[in-house]
Amino acid sequence: MQKLSWQPYHAVFPAEEGHRISGNIKVSRDVHSPALNNDRDILVYLPPSYCTSMSEASGKRYPVLYMHDGQNLFDPATSFAGEWGVDEVLETLAYETGLEAIVVGIPNSGRGRLDEYSPFHDPLRGGGKGNLYLSFIANRLKPLIDARFRTLPERKHTGLMGSSMGGLISLYGFFHREYIFGFAGVMSPALWFGQGAIYDYIQNAPFVPGKIYLDVGTREEGGSMKALRSLANSRRTYGGVRRMKRILMRKGYRLNRQLCYVEERWAGHNEAAWARRLPTALRFFLETAN
Repeated sequence: MQKLSWQPYHAVFPAEEGHRISGNIKVSRDVHSPALNNDRDILVYLPPSYCTSMSEASGKRYPVLYMHDGQNLFDPATSFAGEWGVDEVLETLAYETGLEAIVVGIPNSGRGRLDEYSPFHDPLRGGGKGNLYLSFIANRLKPLIDARFRTLPERKHTGLMGSSMGGLISLYGFFHREYIFGFAGVMSPALWFGQGAIYDYIQNAPFVPGKIYLDVGTREEGGSMKALRSLANSRRTYGGVRRMKRILMRKGYRLNRQLCYVEERWAGHNEAAWARRLPTALRFFLETAN
């Protein structure tokens, strides 16, 4: 197994170059994926209590959330479309409620993002490497994280989360790797990708115990009375997410128990919207995951 070297965030991304984070984040450079035959940096956010003497002495362990598009999670200087503020949200949540988790940020592979974030092939956009990407997380990355950090490695304490295509692979991964992941954060998912193949897949998949957070904005594609086409596209988008909500409920996921559904009026398809809804998702997972 590859042995990783973990460095403080600012040793890799200097503050004097404009990089800003909150809390304790470690970075390992050029982590190799045999399944995908590529390398990427991996970011690990550690909660406030992780390095306290009391926590270390007690051997306290933490739930782990694997999040996609890692460039956009913590640092505005590395993001390509704004940041989620995951570090600030978790720091605040820890101090206000005591809820804590380790977050593993997995940067996307750039041009290969669509391929890796969908197991389904789309004739116009690609896709089809989603199973290999999940294999990288489950078989390569998770064992490395569990070996180095004080995690709660069981499935009920291990989750996936992302937005758009990251939401699609999180939902798929919850069902496809059901023995690894016990919760999934599915924000503004690109359910249309691959001609909507995810609907039949989830419809036909066995019920998987755990928790699913699902959300959407009502202006995902923009739109107003002056931009009726965009408005119609937005309606189709949130209509598709409502359809997935109904499929999940028919499978047995009870609303506000195993399924949290949020529909935010006027919200678009962007990091600012996902950052606003992130605290709700984290509370839904962590109030029982700790």
